[in-house]
Amino acid sequence: MEATKNIILTHDEINHKIKRIAYQIYESNVYEEEVILAGIDSNGYVLAKKLKSVLSKISPIKPILCKVSIDKKNPRNEIKTSLSIEEYQNKSIVLIDDVLNSGTALIYGVRFFLDVPLKQFKTAVLVNRNHKKYPVKADFKGISLSTSLNEHVTVDFDAKHYEAYLD
Repeated sequence: MEATKNIILTHDEINHKIKRIAYQIYESNVYEEEVILAGIDSNGYVLAKKLKSVLSKISPIKPILCKVSIDKKNPRNEIKTSLSIEEYQNKSIVLIDDVLNSGTALIYGVRFFLDVPLKQFKTAVLVNRNHKKYPVKADFKGISLSTSLNEHVTVDFDAKHYEAYLD
């Protein structure tokens, strides 16, 4: 028997959530000239690019993309970013991922950036699953979803049609 996928966010709903999160980022950084959108590779970075596009349209803030590479199976391995420390120190950063599952990727990402002086540090996710094993929260979230531990949330950012589903 094939597992069914239960759509929790449609293409239009995802676009609406992205726009709402972009406005929240703008409100939180209204006095900043720049904000670093640090997306966790891979879907977190895709989400960061989409947020950058919306933020550029709705505000005078210059969003700067940063790709954060974390080994999700071994998060204690070296974390790499596409920007140098000098490019993001003393700036406002938003660490972005698509789904907050256990909080592992987010907590290790937060830990990495805490070694550098920052103006402000926030986190954003499209889907917050409420099954964290670490004390990390999303400051900006598209949707909070209570799921069982054996369920999995997938966000598909297909070029023409995005969706988030539970399987």
